Amino acid sequence: MKKYTKKEWENICRHCGKCCLIKLQDEETQEVYYTNVVCQYFDEENMNCSIYDKRCDIVPSCLKLDIDNVDKLSWMPKTCAYRELFEDNPNSIKTTIKGRVVNQKDVSEEDLEDYIVEWDDL
Repeated sequence: MKKYTKKEWENICRHCGKCCLIKLQDEETQEVYYTNVVCQYFDEENMNCSIYDKRCDIVPSCLKLDIDNVDKLSWMPKTCAYRELFEDNPNSIKTTIKGRVVNQKDVSEEDLEDYIVEWDDL
């Protein structure tokens, strides 16, 4: 795979916000379920993380995508530009979560299961 500069790597992102959705994993089956709840730091207006440079420090569960781990993240949406790049499978679907999510600040952790949804465009 091609070597990318930091700027080139960052420019691959389409800012769809799908990776910022809260996901739940079944402890027995390891199956991952998407919710329509987005991280509290996701700025839906600008479609980016409001704490991007500090996100992994402030939210330890936030994962920094890089060339070394993107192929190991089976939960990444099929329409993610990074996943498409690794799988060499360009996809013309360029949907976003804008206007389709609830902010994490507005949902109690106990209720997250109630927000599991089937996203047709993931």
